[in-house]
Amino acid sequence: MTCESTSAEAMSGEPQAAHPGVSVVGPDDGEVILMATTRMRVLEDGSHTEHRLGVTESILAPHTSGPPQHRHALHDEGFYIVSGTLVFTIGDSRHDAAAGTLVVVPRGAPHTFANETDQPAILLSMFTPDLYVQYFRDLQAMTADGGPPAPRAGLETMSRYATEATTDFA
Repeated sequence: MTCESTSAEAMSGEPQAAHPGVSVVGPDDGEVILMATTRMRVLEDGSHTEHRLGVTESILAPHTSGPPQHRHALHDEGFYIVSGTLVFTIGDSRHDAAAGTLVVVPRGAPHTFANETDQPAILLSMFTPDLYVQYFRDLQAMTADGGPPAPRAGLETMSRYATEATTDFA
């Protein structure tokens, strides 16, 4: 549930004038998107930030391969590892990212990630602008049967969000 409140209201218990656009998403709130072995929760879809920022929380099951290496033309991404370890491949560089690691990927940088471990991994993803949140909704619609999308369909969906798979480092 999203609620609008101020810290003064929270401290005094008395209603105060709400600040338009302020969003508080509780631990059991947010839109849930299921994609094969990943459970994503949309914490901010851009509707409270004039589409400047999107934020998701994802739980990747053990041995979850990530997307094909790709680059974004219209948005930057940030990934904060909450628990577990993910492997990020940025171009031809491999980075083991344990809990507490922040990975920032600017526009144009080829990247992918995967959970190669026997434990689930949780990460927060930030998109600026929020463009890519709708991509995940589209992927969920394509994977209603619980499996991954067909490779060509996944790539076509990426292209609608100014994203292309890279083969430079495959």
